[in-house]
Amino acid sequence: MARVLLFGPLRDLAGWRERDLADAPATLSALRAYLAAEDAALGEALAAPGVQVALDQAIVRGDAAVPPGAEVAFLPPMSGG
Repeated sequence: MARVLLFGPLRDLAGWRERDLADAPATLSALRAYLAAEDAALGEALAAPGVQVALDQAIVRGDAAVPPGAEVAFLPPMSGG
């Protein structure tokens, strides 16, 4: 199982903030594909430039394994001042 969290506009687009997936895909790329298959608009948003992923509260780049019990958070692009 993995817990998936969405923040900001990603949460608004999907209509949910948090989900537990009993049979979570084993990699981030597979997880994105799984979510995109359920909701094409969300899949497109997750693939947009600037979207970051935190795996167990650590930002990761590229593809990574999603171990059982992991927390995966998708973070929208951020701007600062």
